Amino acid sequence: MDFNGKRIWIVGASSGIGQALARELARRGARLVLSARSVEPLETLATELGQGEVVPVDISDPESLDDARGEILANGKLDAMITTAALYDPGHVDQIERDSARKLVEVNLLGTLWFAQAAKGLLREGGQLVIFGSVAGYFGLPKGQLYSASKAAVINLVESLRVEYAPEIDVRLISPGFVNTRLTEKNDFDMPFVMEPDAAARRIADGLAGSAFETHFPRRLTWGLKLLQRLPYRLSLWVTGRM
Repeated sequence: MDFNGKRIWIVGASSGIGQALARELARRGARLVLSARSVEPLETLATELGQGEVVPVDISDPESLDDARGEILANGKLDAMITTAALYDPGHVDQIERDSARKLVEVNLLGTLWFAQAAKGLLREGGQLVIFGSVAGYFGLPKGQLYSASKAAVINLVESLRVEYAPEIDVRLISPGFVNTRLTEKNDFDMPFVMEPDAAARRIADGLAGSAFETHFPRRLTWGLKLLQRLPYRLSLWVTGRM
């Protein structure tokens, strides 16, 4: 996609990768719709960029998405819609709180589904639906079990959407590795090949400008995890057991 002049909706634009991606796409000429649950950081970002429709939304709430959809359509259809919204709460399995677990699944998985369902009414013919998975979804990882499971489900969902929505909608999957954000600040281990949000945003924009279904990075990490998926369990579980 050539981003110049395209109208693109980013959910999760208040911080982290979503905010960095908004800056990168604006630099490439896109017209943005900025969304998250909190309005104030979106308004600050819109002022910084000198543009951007601010539309608050909670993608885990279908009614909130319906309201946002109506507000966006009042100004026309979109060329792309992107969600980076996710929750992450690392810890041992016996430390997982039920309310936190329920909210994580509502945001990471169900929110992604509700967002994807809105695409047919919001996107122009051939527009992009961009959904964030994670390399954590490639294989079950210690201390991130529920996040990994939710992202594995998201990856599976996006694979289905790619087929179901073709050719009217160009479905894309983004699978980042470790990016320095408020979510990864929760990790108590050394993160291999950690990237800054601006560098991640450039990788994502370059990927969306191309034709590949999945954009994954950094390759030094992602290819290793893709190989882990293909090993026999006796080997792959031995590897993860040493993490």
